[in-house]
Amino acid sequence: MTSQRVALVLLGLAAAGAPLAAQGHGHGHGQGRGHYKSSPDHALTVTREVLVRQGYEVIRIENAGTDQVVWYRRGNMGRGRGKGPPVKMIIRREADHVIFLNTPDALLVDIDVRLRL
Repeated sequence: MTSQRVALVLLGLAAAGAPLAAQGHGHGHGQGRGHYKSSPDHALTVTREVLVRQGYEVIRIENAGTDQVVWYRRGNMGRGRGKGPPVKMIIRREADHVIFLNTPDALLVDIDVRLRL
């Protein structure tokens, strides 16, 4: 009877620990989320196209060392409510790939699809 209890306790601990083990570190805001083998120019072109297609306005693009900082904001979408505040995303150039930082998931999904084509 004691061995059955021990087995039930161990089974319960294993079941409770499984969801915790499945939870990775995730991608918090500001961490590197998209690693792509792409030229920086192609990544910038795709980013600009995705932003415009989703209703954003590209304000400016700055070079900061090996990074490209893309400043954008939400357009008024024809609703007459003005434009959104400036937001930045960073495209970091590495040796043979680029990394997207501070990129919202909705934009990163479209950028991912376009870069993988």
